[in-house]
Amino acid sequence: MEDQWDVIIIGGGPAGSTTARYAASHGRKVLVVDGRENIGSPLQCGELVPSNEEMKRLCPKVPEIDDLFQTPDEAVSKKTEIMKIIPPSGKPLSFKFDGLVLNRVKHDEALVELAKKSGATYLTGKRVVDVIDNKVILKDGSEITGKIIVGAGGHHDVIRRKYWDEESLNIPVKFQLIEGEFGDDLELHFGTVAPGGYAWMFPKKSGANIGVGIQRKFSKGKSLNGYTESFIKEYGDSATFSGAGSLPMSGTIKTFVKGNYLLVGDAAGMVLPSNGAGITIAMIGGRIAGNVIHEHLEHGLPLKEYEKRWKKQMGQVMKNSKRSFKLGSLLLRFPDWFINLTFNRLTKSIIWRAITCRRMLFIY
Repeated sequence: MEDQWDVIIIGGGPAGSTTARYAASHGRKVLVVDGRENIGSPLQCGELVPSNEEMKRLCPKVPEIDDLFQTPDEAVSKKTEIMKIIPPSGKPLSFKFDGLVLNRVKHDEALVELAKKSGATYLTGKRVVDVIDNKVILKDGSEITGKIIVGAGGHHDVIRRKYWDEESLNIPVKFQLIEGEFGDDLELHFGTVAPGGYAWMFPKKSGANIGVGIQRKFSKGKSLNGYTESFIKEYGDSATFSGAGSLPMSGTIKTFVKGNYLLVGDAAGMVLPSNGAGITIAMIGGRIAGNVIHEHLEHGLPLKEYEKRWKKQMGQVMKNSKRSFKLGSLLLRFPDWFINLTFNRLTKSIIWRAITCRRMLFIY
């Protein structure tokens, strides 16, 4: 191992690998450290992302979408065109949505390869236990030194835990990969099936990714396992994989930069609260971080420029999403019969604008 790195990134998921890719593409010496032997495993999410064309509509201020999102065909399990929003009544509201249901493991592996081709080095199977000044300390006692250290290890990231004291609302999720034929349409279910959150069914080439996310304070003592089992059994019981995790749903934290430390991805709260989207959002943050780190080391650009560029590209989208989540959390406290009344043809466009992080009523 090198004695000194320009950048050490803790976590090799979409945020970390994208940061590594762009920092290394400018010739920076970049090391990614990840506790997993195989980055991408185990699977931890619903695997849905918008297509590049959909991202251009959803995040119009993000430049060069096609350069950022280079998803290989082997990482795409199914392309979708319709998303159904389903209230407790079971009567869906259908919307056009160009989505990609991923093979998430292959997707993350592809991001690692892009970073390596740009010149980044990976150290896997090594868990970071502490960060002190410019030193990253591993579980085996060894130390690595870097000029800039990036926390990309999710909301439990070691840098975030030690140097940031801001709390986030973390929503637990649980899902299964189920065998069978589930059609071509995406499904999001709301109501007491998933109090304070939603349940999903995302069809894949073979089978589907089916899961539930809830806010525990609305669950009336019922466990996430109970909600998940009740929902999934409606689709079958031929599970090939079970996974769990949690999503930070408070939106981005107040600051991403402290000294020579940066946070990116889930560690910085880069998840859209109104729909749980995090993969593409983390990659947007990763590209900004990687480029700013290079400019900081090359020209002395303040690292705070990372926050300014993020706000320029994603500030309004995140603001809309946080507002929609707050309003949705109020609505979803009501019983199912009330939720059924509010999901109708008259409110259809408002609901869709909320989920896709647009201004709902054109008044703010």
